[in-house]
Amino acid sequence: MDAALIIRTARRHSKLSLRALAARAGTSHATLSAYENGRVDPTTTVLSRIIAASGQSLEATLLGGPSDLDGMTRGDELIAVLQLAEQFPARHGSHLQFPAFGPA
Repeated sequence: MDAALIIRTARRHSKLSLRALAARAGTSHATLSAYENGRVDPTTTVLSRIIAASGQSLEATLLGGPSDLDGMTRGDELIAVLQLAEQFPARHGSHLQFPAFGPA
């Protein structure tokens, strides 16, 4: 859920107008409108303040990324990628050759 939807939902549940919620949250109605329409993203502190001003509470749960689902740590994932890369031949020789510029 994004911040715009969270703010809009909280304001509607509290049955407050933009101006009323903005006054309670200590911000302008134009700023609150920008947040609610997704034109600007509020910081987490500002989002928490707006939600509290609406009489609602905000609860967040952080979920792990795809690596956590496989049981691999980020380090294990990096090692696996490097081992895979070793199986492909290099595209250059062991000695780098530079083009000659000017008279040779």
